[in-house]
Amino acid sequence: MPLGPWLRRLRGGRDPGPVTQMPPVSPDRPFYAVGDIHGRSDLLERLLERLDPRLPLVFLGDYVDRGEDSATVLRRLQALSADPDRTVICLMGNHEDMLLQFLDTPEERARSWLRNGGLQTLAAFGVAGVTERSSGARAARAAEELATAMGGPLVDWLRQRPVLWQSGNVVAVHAGADPQRAMTAQTRRALLWGHPEMGAIARSDGLWLVHGHRIVSDPVAAHGVVSVDTGAYATGRLTAAHIAPGQVSFLTAV
Repeated sequence: MPLGPWLRRLRGGRDPGPVTQMPPVSPDRPFYAVGDIHGRSDLLERLLERLDPRLPLVFLGDYVDRGEDSATVLRRLQALSADPDRTVICLMGNHEDMLLQFLDTPEERARSWLRNGGLQTLAAFGVAGVTERSSGARAARAAEELATAMGGPLVDWLRQRPVLWQSGNVVAVHAGADPQRAMTAQTRRALLWGHPEMGAIARSDGLWLVHGHRIVSDPVAAHGVVSVDTGAYATGRLTAAHIAPGQVSFLTAV
């Protein structure tokens, strides 16, 4: 998606006007940032084959839902993050947050999660007999079955996912951030669900944001924002940004 129309849409159709010059990206060391996987374990493996294992690897959240193999994706990422020979950071996405809320209060959270891809995640963990309309006792049973299928260590690992990670002047988040607030003052909702002014108003602190969550037709790095979610579950394209001092490039597995 061209950035200009995206920025205008963020501002309700208004042109954002002159863009403030951002400093070049300057991470402490080169790293990769991987967009939303959404259960596509096949694309994850193809992408990993192309990435230098010596570099830090940051996953931007939304590992589950919509695609067919969320169980394999979660277990693979958990194992990667435990590898002492690699630096792997797995951020929390809004879909992981919805899954955890379903486990905690299934009667309240079932329908919103199931309508947004939770059915596929349940199926991947072998939980059957659930529909988008399931609620009450059936939702509670499904949550118990899911927790058992996932196992305590995997659930605990998922709960411990951070909501942001920073290297130099580059901050990785799942969805976005309020450009008029310091990163230490961001709301959890903005980080997990995005903020309408991200990219439309330049940050005064010179920080670049790399994020997923919002699908773009092509990955892009401009005006302090690096967008890498190329809609793996729908398009069959999973993208990683290679972010190094002074440059951003992209690799896509298909």
